Amino acid sequence: MTLAEVPARPHRVVVLARDGVLPMELGLVHQLFRRARAADGTPLYEVVTCALRPGPVATDADFPIDVRRGPDELARADTVVLPAAHGPGSTDETGRLEPGLGAALDRIRPGTRIASICTGAFVLAAAGLLDGRRATTHWQSAARFRSLFPAVDLDPDVLYEDAGDVLTSAGEAAGIDLCLHLIRTDHGAAVANEVARASVVSPHRDGGQAQYVARPVPEPAVSSTGAARAWALDHLDRPLTLRDLAGRESMSVRTFTRRFREEVGVSPGRWLTARRIDRARHLLEETDLPVDRIAADAGFGTAASLRAHLRAELRTSPSAYRATFRGVPVG
Repeated sequence: MTLAEVPARPHRVVVLARDGVLPMELGLVHQLFRRARAADGTPLYEVVTCALRPGPVATDADFPIDVRRGPDELARADTVVLPAAHGPGSTDETGRLEPGLGAALDRIRPGTRIASICTGAFVLAAAGLLDGRRATTHWQSAARFRSLFPAVDLDPDVLYEDAGDVLTSAGEAAGIDLCLHLIRTDHGAAVANEVARASVVSPHRDGGQAQYVARPVPEPAVSSTGAARAWALDHLDRPLTLRDLAGRESMSVRTFTRRFREEVGVSPGRWLTARRIDRARHLLEETDLPVDRIAADAGFGTAASLRAHLRAELRTSPSAYRATFRGVPVG
């Protein structure tokens, strides 16, 4: 879809609020999806909230919310989002579906996309939707999650996990990353970037949860690798090496690699590949440049290399990606 295209109807996102819901997680879904617009300003999403029973829903704060829609809304969803819920009896605490929740989930149509935020992943796992799939949840709940749901391939180090029609994210703020990912998947990087800019958040955060886990012993302050990253972003078309990046900070390769991982959460090579994919996606969406030129500008060198990386990361080809987000026929 190009920025100029207007959908026949907005994509319907239904958020299920349960007793003990986290207000921040509920609010961020509304704010981010409602800010996604076509070029003429037409909303790309409709966001509604429902509950297991219409009426007051307790939150984990000192105020309730009034939810006027019931679980029937789930049957009309294109995407269902499950925020976390804290409190006695919640699935997030017990690992068992709370009363009425199983019947509510049964209303969701086959093929509907389902996403969870934070410990909302416990609901998806308890419903059997994550068996044999990769998933994530808040790192503080990882050990309990594994003990309750051994059939799930849990990765507690990532900010979100995309298993196709079922997606999971880590703590509250990772819900922002997940929503932007969904918008980017549906409508391309340009729309997602506009939503991020309007929300004053990063369109893509580097690294995963590992960088937020408290270390048992405080480490001494280290020099930033930010200058090297900024320089690399301006020179992605070059065949950059670890020695090149380390030299920008006057560090040895070993020291730079260690500090880079501490600050960013991933290795320099993985970060560089992700930024090159970002550049290639932008050029595929916004320009008519041939694929071999885009591969060179993004630093992949050859069209074959770009195709391999897009296939590995996005499960698509450059021509198919461009056709999806620019309406250009696949040749």
